Amino acid sequence: MPDSSVCSHEPACPASDCPNREAARMVASHPEQGWSLLCNGIVVFDDTGELLPDGQIVAPHRPTTPSAA
Repeated sequence: MPDSSVCSHEPACPASDCPNREAARMVASHPEQGWSLLCNGIVVFDDTGELLPDGQIVAPHRPTTPSAA
């Protein structure tokens, strides 16, 4: 469940344990350092990796094969 002190908009952002957790709003961005903080407490990195609020690490998951043109 998102932290209500951060997520005050409607509809509320998906919780950090939801499959669509990356759809949460960005609350801080540091492109020079390669990371952003989402409203649900997740830190997302430019390489598509994530750091969840409970300390779990999600490995980068960008596509490894080129898309069909």
